[in-house]
Amino acid sequence: MKIFAHPAAASRVQGPLAGHEVISGDKNAKPDIVWITFEALMGGGIDLFFDVALNSGTTKWVHTQQTGLDSPRYRELIARGIPLTNSHAQAPAIAEHVLANVLAETYPIAAARAAQEAHEWKRMPFRELGDMQWLIIGFGAIGSEIAKRAKSFGAKVTGINRSGKPAEFADAMGTLADLPKFLSAADVVVIAAAQTEATTDLVDGNFVAAMKPGSIIVNVARGGLVVDEALRAGLDKGAPGLAILDAFREEPLPADDPYWSHPKVRITSHTSSSGSGTLRRADQCFLDNLKRFERGEPLLSPVTENSF
Repeated sequence: MKIFAHPAAASRVQGPLAGHEVISGDKNAKPDIVWITFEALMGGGIDLFFDVALNSGTTKWVHTQQTGLDSPRYRELIARGIPLTNSHAQAPAIAEHVLANVLAETYPIAAARAAQEAHEWKRMPFRELGDMQWLIIGFGAIGSEIAKRAKSFGAKVTGINRSGKPAEFADAMGTLADLPKFLSAADVVVIAAAQTEATTDLVDGNFVAAMKPGSIIVNVARGGLVVDEALRAGLDKGAPGLAILDAFREEPLPADDPYWSHPKVRITSHTSSSGSGTLRRADQCFLDNLKRFERGEPLLSPVTENSF
């Protein structure tokens, strides 16, 4: 079986790929499988993978390590009838990133360090996560992992997805239409939704105006979900009280962007998925599906038109 893959990825898993022919870099390749890995996604060469998948005439399955499928070329694969699967390997890392950054802002870690350096014995009160109401917008693999960790601290969790149906790790569920009534009670609002027509510019003036004073908003989705001017205006008024931003409309964030120096903004430079286990989980996801593909079994994490 012929697999079109980045050479670095093929090298990592060369044992499990024994018996398969791995092709790299050839725009005229005729593979059975196209494996879009982080190397292609981050290295600027993803168009080659799409071109091969769409133009080869031989591609029977495409797997991407990307969770967010906002590129229109994924839709083109589906329209052509080419089976597509994706990975949620980033979810545990992103969930830990969210909890770590919220904790860093609710527990006086920096103040405690400063007191230690000053040899000052100083008791510091802090707010427990279990006293907080969390609102997670986008309750897929990533949102669910965030909720699981927040619940372990005793937090109350409300989730937002397309159906509003009950979900594990959520005390309540709703849809985007329910946001106005949920936002006013949320101490932590996490944006973990895919960027779609319905979610682009979601965090606008009305959204921000409905937020609770002193609340925390965390964006680990896409920058296009946030209207930056509206969020900054809200931060200046204290609602929300803090923004933890991992994704931006323009990346890298320009050096003169107002976010860099805003006292109520924590920037994490799109690093939320950079956990130590992400790459291992992502590779294993493909290998597990490869075995299923070879046996003619249903593939895990299939992408359909309803996924967008």
